[in-house]
Amino acid sequence: MTIPNDVKITDELVKAHGLKPDEYQRILDLIGREPTFTELGIFSAMWNEHCSYKSSKKWLRTLPTSGPQVIQGPGENAGVVDIGDGDCVVFKMESHNHPSYIEPYQGAATGVGGILRDVFTMGARPVAAMNALRFGEPDHPKTRHLVAGVVAGVGGYGNSFGVPTVGGEVNFDARYNGNCLVNAFAAGLAKTDAIFYSKAEGVGLPVVYLGAKTGRDGVGGATMASAEFDDNIEEKRPTVQVGDPFTEKCLLEACLELMASGAVIAIQDMGAAGLTCSAVEMGAKGDLGIELDLDHVPVREERMSAYEMMLSESQERMLMVLRPEKEEEAEAIFRKWGLDFAIVGRTTDDLRFRILHQGDQVADLPIKDLGDKAPEYDRPWTEPKKPAALAANDVPQADVADSLLKLLNSPNGSSRRWVWEQYDTLIQGNSLQLPGGDAGVVRVEGHPAKALAFSSDVTPRYCEADPYEGGKQAVAECWRNLTATGALPLAATDNLNFGNPERPEIMGQLVHAIKGIGEACRALDFPIVSGNVSLYNETNGQGILPTPTIGGVGLVADWSKMARIAFADEDEAILLIGAPAAWGTHLGQSVYLRDIHGRADGPPPPVDLSHEKAAGVLVRGLIEEGVVTAVHDLSDGGLAVALAEMAMASGIGATISALENTDPIPVFFGEDQGRYLVTMPRDRLDWFFNTRMKDAGIFAPWIGTTGGAELKLGNARGIAVSDLKAAHESWFPRFMETEFV
Repeated sequence: MTIPNDVKITDELVKAHGLKPDEYQRILDLIGREPTFTELGIFSAMWNEHCSYKSSKKWLRTLPTSGPQVIQGPGENAGVVDIGDGDCVVFKMESHNHPSYIEPYQGAATGVGGILRDVFTMGARPVAAMNALRFGEPDHPKTRHLVAGVVAGVGGYGNSFGVPTVGGEVNFDARYNGNCLVNAFAAGLAKTDAIFYSKAEGVGLPVVYLGAKTGRDGVGGATMASAEFDDNIEEKRPTVQVGDPFTEKCLLEACLELMASGAVIAIQDMGAAGLTCSAVEMGAKGDLGIELDLDHVPVREERMSAYEMMLSESQERMLMVLRPEKEEEAEAIFRKWGLDFAIVGRTTDDLRFRILHQGDQVADLPIKDLGDKAPEYDRPWTEPKKPAALAANDVPQADVADSLLKLLNSPNGSSRRWVWEQYDTLIQGNSLQLPGGDAGVVRVEGHPAKALAFSSDVTPRYCEADPYEGGKQAVAECWRNLTATGALPLAATDNLNFGNPERPEIMGQLVHAIKGIGEACRALDFPIVSGNVSLYNETNGQGILPTPTIGGVGLVADWSKMARIAFADEDEAILLIGAPAAWGTHLGQSVYLRDIHGRADGPPPPVDLSHEKAAGVLVRGLIEEGVVTAVHDLSDGGLAVALAEMAMASGIGATISALENTDPIPVFFGEDQGRYLVTMPRDRLDWFFNTRMKDAGIFAPWIGTTGGAELKLGNARGIAVSDLKAAHESWFPRFMETEFV
């Protein structure tokens, strides 16, 4: 059958598809002729940065991805980790940055929908979601609109679908003015003997389309996500997908019922690049060809071309290879749930990807070459320049109490209650902590004691100053947040958000961040089992801060012993585990310098991974033994902010000792890593100091005592806990009520 050249392929058309001239020449060499318009679209979808990882593959291979609990690492829809008793947790994080900037509600909503499908495609029922959101400076004219739309989109989809949003991040910085970040995380539970994969097996078997109908929304979405923005951004609005969480809920139930029936050989979510990517991945992984007849694809719009159908990113769709004898039973399940079920193709033994449409063969391509022969670049990179150390006498002064109140009432230090109260955090009835603590915790349903902890972390300003240390710190902080609840950290997923990798300085950031992430993951036994790379996050040449988000999962063996951040009682001892001798020393890149003095200088705090591990093991042991009554890790704002958060969570104040002949600024606002605040009854102090602290080799001074209605930091004036709360809770609602003219 001949392939008609329906559209003339010009240099301009190739460029519009995000393909460089040498990449197009590679296509010509592979297939020995000019591609059809549909084939050009297929190559564009499979070879763009979003799908092929062509700039990052080389470095991603250096990450640790295996471990005793790891069942499935990178390469599938999501990672899978064993949690014992025949159960496993399935999880992943992905970006929906470009779509969310263009159309914030649908961009964020479909980001949530896509990550949920990645999880339940593997046979897992979703039990938790998180999101990491980053926006431009608050007084930028677009920021409030983006915040409102993205938060509504996350809540609108997740709440309707019925999954609790248990944690996340929201941050502001001018570097995100032209490119917000929306990173969505989902986790689900499955049985270890009932995990479903995307590798097709068997020749001549039916390829089945499942779910919602195909429309024109999202055509070219993956290619758009692999390009910079410019002043014509509004023209890209049609490339944003439209989601329907109620259809997705039906799709979840239908898929799980179908999987239980034994009908599924392989199944793949139709995510980026839709029908193209799902079909190619299933066939290529199984060393099989795929033939599709688009005349059988359910559509919701008239006169759709083959190009549009193959590149549509309409939501709530799956592709499956079916056991033929189960066809009738499988179709009945999907019809019952009000969803489309259509046999749209078959597996073949010739390693070709053939597309038929209205009697014509519009594509005939080597299926493995679409993925395996995608360009892979070793892009040039430059060594990131490290900032000079702060001079020993360069400690700008300010009133400690005033500074703390200002940090708590700042865009990045204020409560995120306005955000998370729009999410359903309690649906399914298994959530054990509300957002605002160190990590979200969800019971493992059907087990009397187990729970899973989830956290998402990165400090982009650290990564900008030193990508290697920033990458280490993102992993360490995520690991620390899980540990602070009493969870044993199991594994992580990453979402690497950077600017244009064709710029050597940006590629240098990516390379060094991955090196830091890899080193920390190895040292902390915290493998990366899934993830996503999002590049070209810049507008008119202005890149975002390097933002390698780390999402982590930990296992709480007995949730009745789980730790929380709130002070539990009056007159308890407060200890600073993992402190340096001066309690706090490092002001470089601190929020104190940035938000109190308008400075962004100095190196970020270094991460001593052996110290980090030893401190975490000590804290986790104390939680398991029931010795400590509250636990909180230290991060932005250092000791002062962490103490304030514990006081605000409980309504109980504290009095902290003054270190004589020591500058209080680095003590209270230094951001030294590897530190935890813990409280315990005072009658346990001798035991702790004489046994546990001594054996651990970790410094953990007794720094103060809980009690009263004020937080008093050394010689600074006391601040009423009610005033701390008022400052902390007021910024976000006030910002969102502001009308910009």
